[in-house]
Amino acid sequence: MLQLAGVAILAAVTAAMLRRYHQEYAALVVIAAGAAVLLGVLSNLLPAIRQISEFLSAARLSPDYAVILFKTLGICFLTQFSADSCRDAGENSLASQVELAGKISIVALSLPLFEKVAGIAIQLIGG
Repeated sequence: MLQLAGVAILAAVTAAMLRRYHQEYAALVVIAAGAAVLLGVLSNLLPAIRQISEFLSAARLSPDYAVILFKTLGICFLTQFSADSCRDAGENSLASQVELAGKISIVALSLPLFEKVAGIAIQLIGG
Protein backbone atom coordinates (compact mmCIF):
# COMPACT_ATOMS: atom_id res chain seq x y z
CA MET A 1 0.00 0.00 0.00
CA LEU A 2 2.89 2.32 0.72
CA GLN A 3 4.15 1.98 -2.86
CA LEU A 4 0.70 2.66 -4.28
CA ALA A 5 0.34 5.77 -2.11
CA GLY A 6 3.77 6.95 -3.24
CA VAL A 7 2.86 6.54 -6.91
CA ALA A 8 -0.40 8.43 -6.35
CA ILE A 9 1.26 11.32 -4.50
CA LEU A 10 4.06 11.59 -7.05
CA ALA A 11 1.55 11.62 -9.90
CA ALA A 12 -0.62 14.23 -8.15
CA VAL A 13 2.34 16.56 -7.63
CA THR A 14 3.56 16.04 -11.20
CA ALA A 15 0.08 16.65 -12.59
CA ALA A 16 -0.30 19.81 -10.50
CA MET A 17 2.95 21.18 -11.92
CA LEU A 18 2.06 20.20 -15.48
CA ARG A 19 -1.45 21.63 -15.24
CA ARG A 20 -0.06 25.18 -15.41
CA TYR A 21 1.43 24.78 -18.87
CA HIS A 22 0.20 21.50 -20.40
CA GLN A 23 -3.22 20.47 -19.12
CA GLU A 24 -3.42 17.52 -21.53
CA TYR A 25 -0.19 16.02 -20.18
CA ALA A 26 -1.43 16.39 -16.61
CA ALA A 27 -4.52 14.32 -17.48
CA LEU A 28 -2.33 11.63 -19.06
CA VAL A 29 -0.11 11.48 -15.96
CA VAL A 30 -3.16 11.06 -13.72
CA ILE A 31 -4.66 8.34 -15.93
CA ALA A 32 -1.36 6.44 -16.15
CA ALA A 33 -0.85 6.64 -12.39
CA GLY A 34 -4.44 5.54 -11.83
CA ALA A 35 -3.90 2.53 -14.06
CA ALA A 36 -0.71 1.64 -12.18
CA VAL A 37 -2.49 1.91 -8.83
CA LEU A 38 -5.42 -0.15 -10.13
CA LEU A 39 -3.08 -2.91 -11.31
CA GLY A 40 -1.33 -2.87 -7.95
CA VAL A 41 -4.62 -3.18 -6.12
CA LEU A 42 -5.80 -5.98 -8.40
CA SER A 43 -2.64 -7.98 -7.75
CA ASN A 44 -3.33 -7.70 -4.01
CA LEU A 45 -6.92 -8.80 -4.54
CA LEU A 46 -6.04 -12.36 -5.59
CA PRO A 47 -6.04 -13.78 -2.03
CA ALA A 48 -9.45 -12.21 -1.39
CA ILE A 49 -10.80 -13.71 -4.60
CA ARG A 50 -9.56 -17.14 -3.55
CA GLN A 51 -11.23 -16.73 -0.15
CA ILE A 52 -14.54 -15.71 -1.72
CA SER A 53 -14.35 -18.73 -4.03
CA GLU A 54 -13.80 -20.98 -1.02
CA PHE A 55 -16.82 -19.45 0.77
CA LEU A 56 -19.01 -20.03 -2.26
CA SER A 57 -17.79 -23.62 -2.55
CA ALA A 58 -18.41 -24.26 1.15
CA ALA A 59 -21.95 -22.90 0.74
CA ARG A 60 -22.42 -25.35 -2.16
CA LEU A 61 -23.43 -22.63 -4.55
CA SER A 62 -23.09 -22.98 -8.30
CA PRO A 63 -19.80 -21.72 -9.76
CA ASP A 64 -21.95 -19.60 -12.07
CA TYR A 65 -22.71 -17.33 -9.11
CA ALA A 66 -19.01 -16.77 -8.49
CA VAL A 67 -18.49 -15.87 -12.14
CA ILE A 68 -21.33 -13.33 -11.97
CA LEU A 69 -19.93 -11.90 -8.73
CA PHE A 70 -16.38 -11.50 -10.03
CA LYS A 71 -17.47 -10.05 -13.37
CA THR A 72 -19.71 -7.59 -11.55
CA LEU A 73 -16.84 -6.52 -9.28
CA GLY A 74 -14.63 -6.08 -12.35
CA ILE A 75 -17.25 -3.92 -14.05
CA CYS A 76 -17.59 -1.82 -10.89
CA PHE A 77 -13.84 -1.21 -10.60
CA LEU A 78 -13.42 -0.48 -14.30
CA THR A 79 -16.43 1.83 -14.38
CA GLN A 80 -15.26 3.79 -11.33
CA PHE A 81 -11.73 4.15 -12.70
CA SER A 82 -12.98 5.25 -16.13
CA ALA A 83 -15.50 7.73 -14.73
CA ASP A 84 -12.94 9.24 -12.35
CA SER A 85 -10.45 9.58 -15.21
CA CYS A 86 -13.07 11.34 -17.32
CA ARG A 87 -13.86 13.71 -14.45
CA ASP A 88 -10.15 14.47 -13.97
CA ALA A 89 -9.99 15.38 -17.65
CA GLY A 90 -12.95 17.74 -17.16
CA GLU A 91 -15.46 15.56 -19.01
CA ASN A 92 -18.25 15.23 -16.45
CA SER A 93 -20.96 14.28 -18.95
CA LEU A 94 -18.78 11.51 -20.36
CA ALA A 95 -18.14 10.27 -16.82
CA SER A 96 -21.89 10.08 -16.21
CA GLN A 97 -22.35 8.13 -19.43
CA VAL A 98 -19.63 5.67 -18.41
CA GLU A 99 -21.35 5.17 -15.05
CA LEU A 100 -24.68 4.56 -16.77
CA ALA A 101 -23.08 2.05 -19.12
CA GLY A 102 -21.54 0.25 -16.13
CA LYS A 103 -24.90 0.04 -14.36
CA ILE A 104 -26.61 -1.31 -17.48
CA SER A 105 -23.81 -3.86 -17.93
CA ILE A 106 -24.27 -5.09 -14.37
CA VAL A 107 -28.01 -5.46 -14.83
CA ALA A 108 -27.50 -7.37 -18.08
CA LEU A 109 -24.88 -9.60 -16.48
CA SER A 110 -27.07 -10.44 -13.52
CA LEU A 111 -30.22 -11.29 -15.52
CA PRO A 112 -29.60 -15.06 -15.25
CA LEU A 113 -29.38 -14.67 -11.47
CA PHE A 114 -32.63 -12.71 -11.36
CA GLU A 115 -34.26 -15.40 -13.50
CA LYS A 116 -33.13 -18.11 -11.08
CA VAL A 117 -34.39 -16.18 -8.03
CA ALA A 118 -37.72 -15.50 -9.74
CA GLY A 119 -38.06 -19.22 -10.56
CA ILE A 120 -37.43 -20.17 -6.95
CA ALA A 121 -39.98 -17.58 -5.77
CA ILE A 122 -42.59 -18.93 -8.18
CA GLN A 123 -41.96 -22.50 -6.95
CA LEU A 124 -42.33 -21.37 -3.33
CA ILE A 125 -45.58 -19.57 -4.09
CA GLY A 126 -46.83 -22.69 -5.84
CA GLY A 127 -47.23 -21.28 -9.33
